[in-house]
Amino acid sequence: MKRYEFHLDISAERYLDYYRGMVQQALVRSTSGETVRFPASMLKAFVTPAGIHGDFVLTCDDEHRGAQLRRLGP
Repeated sequence: MKRYEFHLDISAERYLDYYRGMVQQALVRSTSGETVRFPASMLKAFVTPAGIHGDFVLTCDDEHRGAQLRRLGP
């Protein structure tokens, strides 16, 4: 199982590009320094009126399948 932790700060205005489909993939740098790409649609569950802010963890199997995204902490 692979695990990638990262922090996101996406304003509500910037998230509109994701929402409208102009951005298909999210590209983040994990806390371990790895660059990670995942479907931007996975972010929908975390949108607030202020955008998306917080610490997250992306997990997947060793072949990068079955990805799950969740927020860490409160």
